[in-house]
Amino acid sequence: MSKNEKIYYENFKDAVERNRKQIPAVHKKLKNAGVKYVLSSWIDLHGIPKSKPVPMSDFEQLCLGKGPQFAVHSISFVPELTPADSDQVMLPDLNSVYICPWDKTTAIIFADLFWEEKPYNVCPRQALKRAMQKAQDSGYVGMAGIEPEFIAMKYDENGKPVKAIDNDPAKGIRPRRQAFGYDVEHTLDSMHFLKELMDILNDLGWMLHDVVAEGAYSQFELDFHYTNLLEMADRLVFLRILLKEIAKKNNMFVTFMPKPTIGDWRSGAHINFSMHDKSGKNIFKEKNNWSKHSMYAVGGLMKHAEALTSITCSTVNSYNGLVPRVGGFEGGTVTWAPTNITYGHNNRSAQFRLPQNRYCIENRAADMTMNVYLALAITMAAAVEGIEKKINPGDPTDQDLYDMSESEFKRLGIKRLPRNLLMALDAFKKDKLIDDVLGAVMKKSLLAYKNDEWERYHQAVTDWEVKEYLRLY
Repeated sequence: MSKNEKIYYENFKDAVERNRKQIPAVHKKLKNAGVKYVLSSWIDLHGIPKSKPVPMSDFEQLCLGKGPQFAVHSISFVPELTPADSDQVMLPDLNSVYICPWDKTTAIIFADLFWEEKPYNVCPRQALKRAMQKAQDSGYVGMAGIEPEFIAMKYDENGKPVKAIDNDPAKGIRPRRQAFGYDVEHTLDSMHFLKELMDILNDLGWMLHDVVAEGAYSQFELDFHYTNLLEMADRLVFLRILLKEIAKKNNMFVTFMPKPTIGDWRSGAHINFSMHDKSGKNIFKEKNNWSKHSMYAVGGLMKHAEALTSITCSTVNSYNGLVPRVGGFEGGTVTWAPTNITYGHNNRSAQFRLPQNRYCIENRAADMTMNVYLALAITMAAAVEGIEKKINPGDPTDQDLYDMSESEFKRLGIKRLPRNLLMALDAFKKDKLIDDVLGAVMKKSLLAYKNDEWERYHQAVTDWEVKEYLRLY
């Protein structure tokens, strides 16, 4: 094994021994920082962290796998275990320690679940580590940067959720333009919130590049540096916690719901993915151009795009944003959202964009509701398959997909992204790569939950339906 290679996927005993060597240094760091409480957090099917807080006096026991155990099968659609089965054991990853900036007496350490001394087969973090291990064994290392978008909101005097940073009166006349995007005045109005975020992200060493006031009122995007897949997944989950906590301090709350209202721009979380070889070289670049490897990787991603989208756009609401135009849209009618399974050079209307300023593949069909561990695991596996099988993605689509007709799509063989969650789940169910990356049990569990979500949605009667049909028929 070369010095650049790591062991990601391991049995319980080996993981404990790896921790044992790191315990003294991490314990000293936390004690010196004033940490008194530790939340060792595993990841559920939704990509949401779960935990039982422990005092620092139990830190060593926690790191040796003798801390809290969990009956996670009782809460997360995990059907194969019964009340008579062993509990899952949570083991913190001491390479993933975050002292909470809003409360420095508390640290969050991301953890892996084990069951009977083996990696638990319904642990999303373990699924990503398994995919990374398999890719590394084939000579590849995955890297990712993610562009999180969110909307800051608050409750008005009537308890109604409204935009937190919006100077227009609640019943005022909206300007027919993209009023909030990049605007200096609105950015200044937001700085009481953004300054703290910028300082925190810089202190975390994430190399924050900029903060963007996005197109919707009170909508923002954070751009920070890329890293390996596991660290990026942990960062995104920690960021979701961080944003919510800082918003609370400012009497606000943050929503990652992609489309809260019809007139809003969609909140996305574009995945910028690249691959390195064992020497650390980006294999998507060759003599200042896109390499054959990058094209084959695009081919693999396009082959599995529909199934991947069921994870990267994981909710019913996600698909309200994957449309070309919206009537009454602030800033025009074009959404700038991906609509079709194709790729293009700097083409923001395509699912996969090859940016003009960096050698990575940007998947624009992703939002903050995704389970980022599963999203990156499937992304890595699809790209490796594309390279190893030399999957040709075809010609790029370097034209505005919003202005293309159905006959043009048919002639060029360009498919539309899934129109709703049910269509995406159908692709997820049929895709054999999903079986390999998630395993049969996790796939079954995820399908059970998401089909239930769809059925509950499909039985709901919306305001739109009442307005459209109540008096018409």
